[in-house]
Amino acid sequence: MASQGRKNVHGKAGVRFKAGWTASKEWSMIRNHVSELIVHGEIRVPSGVVKELVSETEHCITLAKKGDLASRREAAKIVRESICKDGVSCLKVLFDELGPRYKDRQGGYTQTFKLGARRGDNAEIVLVRFVD
Repeated sequence: MASQGRKNVHGKAGVRFKAGWTASKEWSMIRNHVSELIVHGEIRVPSGVVKELVSETEHCITLAKKGDLASRREAAKIVRESICKDGVSCLKVLFDELGPRYKDRQGGYTQTFKLGARRGDNAEIVLVRFVD
């Protein structure tokens, strides 16, 4: 029997079956956002996600600029294949459209715009999109 103690705290007699934050959930969310951004060209996300989202997206585009098999396999670790647009996979869009599009650019493939607060929980929302 569980000992009596404070509830919802970690430690002795604390939380036992509460699903908490894990790094795998965070990484999965970032992968989903990167894939959506590649497919749709722009995405609205909370401000806490933007820094890592931009970093991973720019890394994927740098890999797409190389265009070799090793880069394609490295990008496939980040990009989700289940997210596609009109039957074209996210990886194909990355290597066939975005890689050649930014071939002469040295970085800074995305731009961000603050949109304001979300209505439900007042979280700051940011629009992330590719530079033209």
